[in-house]
Amino acid sequence: MNTSNSSNEQTGGISRRNVLAAGALTAAAVACQAGRAPAASAAAKPAIFYAPHQDDDAIGLAGSILEHKAAGRPVYLVLVSNGRNPDLAKLMNTNPCPLTTWDSPHPCAAGGRHNLSWPTDGTTKVVAARTAEFTASAKALGVDKVINFKVVDDGFDSVSAYNKLVDRIEAKVRALAAQYPGASHKFTAGWLERTETHKACSDVAYRLMNDGTISDVRFNHVYAYGRPRDRRADGAAYVLDIPSSHMKTKRNAMYAYNTWDPSRNLYALGYHSVPDLLEAAHADPREFIHTLPSDYRPGKGD
Repeated sequence: MNTSNSSNEQTGGISRRNVLAAGALTAAAVACQAGRAPAASAAAKPAIFYAPHQDDDAIGLAGSILEHKAAGRPVYLVLVSNGRNPDLAKLMNTNPCPLTTWDSPHPCAAGGRHNLSWPTDGTTKVVAARTAEFTASAKALGVDKVINFKVVDDGFDSVSAYNKLVDRIEAKVRALAAQYPGASHKFTAGWLERTETHKACSDVAYRLMNDGTISDVRFNHVYAYGRPRDRRADGAAYVLDIPSSHMKTKRNAMYAYNTWDPSRNLYALGYHSVPDLLEAAHADPREFIHTLPSDYRPGKGD
């Protein structure tokens, strides 16, 4: 997920204040949670999950990851882009925290004060901190392998830049498909979502499905949590009801994105970026799996 805008949707379940309190997840707690996962069968083909940005894994993929692990599948989690984000850098340099001043305010894990003086290129400091959160989330989920494509997140400016982004991601996914024949591939439903990088991942899947490189493909709708609760399943081929034990682990993964601990390079950037989506996913024990529509149209679009 790569946005610092917030929707106005209010979510039920755990309060924002409790989300904040629960977010101070210790490294020991993460390791303990990860240790509960069953061992994957060496003979099983891996399920490869692709997170376009740091935080997509916890918001919209975690329940599906845990379902596959419970079935004995090896699970590989890919971070597709580096997640550069100038808006987050500017937000971290701001006092008081803008989240606390919105009409519908959110708590700030830093107590409402940052003033970090980060460079505003969106790469320096931001990428490393976002990736630290991703690493903590992956540990909480107990995935078997973490793969970082480190693709520069720069497909926004033009159609040409977008097409080059798709090409770079395609080359890396194609290489993984060759390395792990028979693997299943789990992307996000980029045609329903809001950023070029999400759509680029779907375009890559479209290409590779059409040429027979990959065949077992599903798409989790991460931005479904931005919809009203009774409309989140619209268009889904399958709704995963996440069992309570898995939901506890998924929430631990989400807390990695709302932990303020500069000593571990954790600055709650995920929560500062998309607080409403994290809160909605925290309260809703479902994930929404789509298949590629028959009238799918690749390309950057509007």
